[in-house]
Amino acid sequence: MRVLVIGSAGFIGQTLVRRLRAGVRVGPRGEPAGTLTQLDLRPVKSEPLRREISERCIAGDVCDRAVLEDAVAGGVDCVFHLASIPGGAAERNFELGLKVNLESTINLLEVLRTTGTNSSVIFASTVGIYGVPMPDVIDEDTLPLPSLSYGAHKFAGEVLLADYSRRGFVDGRTLRIPGIVARPPTDGMLSIFLSDLIRELSAGQSVVCPVDADAPSWWMSRPCVVDNLLHAAALPTAALPSQRSYLLPVQRLTMAEVVNAIAARCGREVLGRVMYRPDPQLQRQFASYPPLRAPRAEAAGFRHDGDAATLIRRALLDE
Repeated sequence: MRVLVIGSAGFIGQTLVRRLRAGVRVGPRGEPAGTLTQLDLRPVKSEPLRREISERCIAGDVCDRAVLEDAVAGGVDCVFHLASIPGGAAERNFELGLKVNLESTINLLEVLRTTGTNSSVIFASTVGIYGVPMPDVIDEDTLPLPSLSYGAHKFAGEVLLADYSRRGFVDGRTLRIPGIVARPPTDGMLSIFLSDLIRELSAGQSVVCPVDADAPSWWMSRPCVVDNLLHAAALPTAALPSQRSYLLPVQRLTMAEVVNAIAARCGREVLGRVMYRPDPQLQRQFASYPPLRAPRAEAAGFRHDGDAATLIRRALLDE
């Protein structure tokens, strides 16, 4: 398999690359990556774990068509498109968000179309396509109504990927991904407080949570989302829905439920180290989530972490 990871130095990309370098099998035929190309502004290069794998690290702008043409030179079987500008940063800088979150996707699809590679493309979209306020339940037939530019651009990418797939230019698979934990401290991600809660409480620090204790959100660990990305790549084309998108199953947990799971792992003193000072805007956007139902995705084999204890354990893995 010839695999390209766009956004390889990101939080999810680094774990995916480590799995690929370790020999995880990819695609419907279940083959390990023979060629692995990493593309990011500053890709993380390391020695191969398998002698059979050939690696390329391309440092470049994912929005530059010439860089993308270089990345697919020689052919590529499977592309994981993970690059993005998160919601807060995209709100502050519309032009940058448009460029990275939508124009890079258009350029990638055009490069793949004009080179005739017919690659599988696994596209990291977002539950942010639904926007707020949300209906009482989110399911696989809920109409996307983004309330941030990030969600709007990602949804536009989904529509284009489905159309390019319909025409046979690529073989697309989109995953609508929830907040992934536990991310390192970062600027520009409005939902970073979800990761802060797990990371800092587990490390013995005190936390001021900007939403109510009973505020529910959707949760998934980094290892779990990488499992789902690899599963998406393995699905046979004939099994894919016409819109080529999957709403991932998630755990819906309140902040208090997550804190209690951390306390069960790290000790009850955790309960005294968290204070709740709600920010209405953050709570409305990221912690007022209704139940989510994704039976078609579950039938296709996609999974969440299982329970709160497993979520916390996997969220803290340095994988």
